[in-house]
Amino acid sequence: MILRYSKEEMRKIWEDQNKFKIWFEIEAYACDAQAELGVIPKEALKDIWEKGNVEFDIDRILEIEKEVKHDVIAFLTHLGEHVGENSRFIHQGMTSSDIIDTCFSVQLTQATDILLKDLERVLLALKTRAEEHKYTITIGRSHGIHAEPTTFGIKLAGYYAEFKRNKERLIQARKEIAICAISGAIGTFANVDPYVEKYVAEKLGLEIEPVSTQVIPRDRHAVYFSTLAVIASSIERLATEIRHLQRTEVREASEFFSKGQKGSSAMPHKKNPILTENLTGLARIVRSAVVPALENVALWHERDISHSSVERMIAPDSTATLNFALNRLAGVIEKMIVYPENMKKNLYDLGGLHNSQRFLLALTQAGCSREIAYRIVQRNAMKVWEENLNFIDLLKEDKDVTDNMTHKEIEDAFNDDYHMKHVDTIFKRAFD
Repeated sequence: MILRYSKEEMRKIWEDQNKFKIWFEIEAYACDAQAELGVIPKEALKDIWEKGNVEFDIDRILEIEKEVKHDVIAFLTHLGEHVGENSRFIHQGMTSSDIIDTCFSVQLTQATDILLKDLERVLLALKTRAEEHKYTITIGRSHGIHAEPTTFGIKLAGYYAEFKRNKERLIQARKEIAICAISGAIGTFANVDPYVEKYVAEKLGLEIEPVSTQVIPRDRHAVYFSTLAVIASSIERLATEIRHLQRTEVREASEFFSKGQKGSSAMPHKKNPILTENLTGLARIVRSAVVPALENVALWHERDISHSSVERMIAPDSTATLNFALNRLAGVIEKMIVYPENMKKNLYDLGGLHNSQRFLLALTQAGCSREIAYRIVQRNAMKVWEENLNFIDLLKEDKDVTDNMTHKEIEDAFNDDYHMKHVDTIFKRAFD
């Protein structure tokens, strides 16, 4: 997690001060429950809550950790320095993972709530621009080659539907990860009553892990980081589309180029798609967390710590990078420059070839077999490719065509409104 590609709100979630604050709350809520059960005296709670709920001295905790080589013990020792004698009632029957894993769940849910807001911004931007270009006709491409017309609004509506699915996935992933486990050294509640886990979970807005070992099972985390990776891939798909549309030979849409911006240190004419190229790279970083997260699932027996170092890196990096990328993507969409005239120019660049299927169907309706109709249309289409001729003119001159269709019927097959007749249906499906 570096400053260049992270935002302050997300960074704060992964700072030590926030982590220790959550650790304290877990311990203090657990003490509340233990007091209700009669395990610790209720009088101790006042000291724990009032003296322990402080701004923690990070340097002091790290100093203790250097000696004890254990982060939770270092924290508890520092906490004891504040609370005093009643600190002996803290961490009754609990193990380090009860604190670390439950805190990790809280941090991930905090991060996810930010990401969900980011997705809302992306969705709003896509919907706004899709409505703006609902009927802006453009060529659709398959394999990078002109296919049939669509509208730029339909393109954006497709991305809206994809990011809407991503939002639903992330909501489910949040549910998957919002888990509390306070079950003791090996998950059997031998020294801590299950009521403590239930109480702390309710206070923190978490669900309980039905069967934990010493840790929350890492299949949950694998699902979570995989979900982030899918969202990153959707970001890259849209970024790649904009990059293609900004190419000099295409110029149908482009990133906003601000006053004073420079595209190249060598060539003053350059307007490069730097933001969407950057998004492509950021998506790779988010996806890189998936394999380590999957490998974390297979821990030894009831627990080892091979997952720990991985999660200390991939959790801040993935959530911060995705947070940054979603906001950058939203900005790109909001300010994107669209060139409808270039879209029309490119649409007709091949002399009307985009109507080849429409005309093929018209010939079959006129009495030709599909095989013969295909051969007739393809024969003329190849001349357009190779000799830069006009498709409709060639068809009007082809006796095999005119034996079956009048010039008026040929022209009717080249009405582009034909391709746009179901735009409203698509928009209704996407946005209703």
